[in-house]
Amino acid sequence: MLNKEVYIKRRKKLKENFKDGLILIIGNNFSPLDCEDNTYPFIQDATFKYYFGIDHNGLVGIIDIDKNEEIIFGNDFTMSDIIWMGKQKFLKDLASDVGIEKFIEKEELKKYLENRKNIRFTNQYRADNIMYLSLILNMNPLEFDRFISFELVKAIIKQRNIKDKIEIEEIEKAVNITKEMHLAAMRNVKDGMKEYELVAEVEKQQKKYNAYYSFQTILSKNGQILHNHSHLNTLKDGDLVLLDCGALSDEGYCGDMTTTFPVSGKFTERQKIIHNIVRDMFDRAKDLVRVGITYKEVHLEACKVLAENMKKLGLMKGKIEDIVNSGAHALFIPHGLGHMMGMTVHDMENFGEINVGYEEGDKKSTQFGLSSLRLAKKLEVGNVFTIEPGIYFIPELFEKWKNEKLHEEFLNYDEIEKYMDFGGIRMERDILIQEDGTSRILGDKFPRTANEIEEYMKMYRK
Repeated sequence: MLNKEVYIKRRKKLKENFKDGLILIIGNNFSPLDCEDNTYPFIQDATFKYYFGIDHNGLVGIIDIDKNEEIIFGNDFTMSDIIWMGKQKFLKDLASDVGIEKFIEKEELKKYLENRKNIRFTNQYRADNIMYLSLILNMNPLEFDRFISFELVKAIIKQRNIKDKIEIEEIEKAVNITKEMHLAAMRNVKDGMKEYELVAEVEKQQKKYNAYYSFQTILSKNGQILHNHSHLNTLKDGDLVLLDCGALSDEGYCGDMTTTFPVSGKFTERQKIIHNIVRDMFDRAKDLVRVGITYKEVHLEACKVLAENMKKLGLMKGKIEDIVNSGAHALFIPHGLGHMMGMTVHDMENFGEINVGYEEGDKKSTQFGLSSLRLAKKLEVGNVFTIEPGIYFIPELFEKWKNEKLHEEFLNYDEIEKYMDFGGIRMERDILIQEDGTSRILGDKFPRTANEIEEYMKMYRK
């Protein structure tokens, strides 16, 4: 838990957006004790944790502007809880720790809200929270979305999209734990091991720092599968491993990185060529990101680097501008260049990707590839986001486009077919827009280029 002044300041800033009424923020309503096998960890709703900081389940936070008071509603620990979990701090004391001096049992919340006007709450991604709010506010749950306060959603997004010094420090901690996860994979990979054995080496790293993982680990020699969570393959010399993983720190902040490295410790010539192109895409994006530029522009510029290099390899043809405008390059990169990051790895996208990553009134492109761009708006000081270019050779997508004769004026299908056994490469790092308007990569120095990866892995090869 951060210093109480942090939470007081955050709530005060949110409250300044409204003249009357009250703000209701509901936490996650789930406990390991609710599960028969007691195996699932409790992770607090990020917005609740941002403003109230408490990791207990089933809480509701109230910022009452009319009455000028703040309250935590919840149910304190019972003797049954203590028997299973040991002695616990009372919720009223946890509330006091974050600057809230009023704690009320949750059963009183419905009465507290009776006859109140301008009760503001956000959209909910958990069905149990929708049903609970509908019950205490006498709403039809099938019409829940009609009662959401979009003004509150916008205010929260605006506030949380700008990370302050403390948040940046916490994110950087998570990023450095994430780097340990990646380095462990590079150190321990070997010919003949199962992917899940390598995942085990990755996921024990964050435990050393009292951290969890910020999303389910993606690790596969089939790097062309963008989010491959199956880990059943046997790794062999000559294979590439694509690892996309991240740590969730004990303060609730995320890291998110992707590396691609060779099982043997040394890239083949063809693998190194493609890895270098991805590196060049990353470097072009990193050179461009600054205050005021739109991330859509950065994405398209990185795609031009891809198209230019694919032309040199004989896989594409035509003018670079025409290739990118047509979307033909998306055969090799069907996703966007990155996303916001913070207390969730795709930060605040529970509020709607379009609301977090786009300017108000903007619409997402329907063009294949560009339609998957999660972040497109102008960058600001305090934004934390990912740069994650990739190149993938996806047999199923290739066959579909070839059979439909899509973009034949730009794609040399006969040459591309020779790469259908390649897989995919992605490179991802976490980026901050600094106070001077420039950007920096978060975290300690880390092997990034093909040569650096080979040099690091060489130290651990027998």
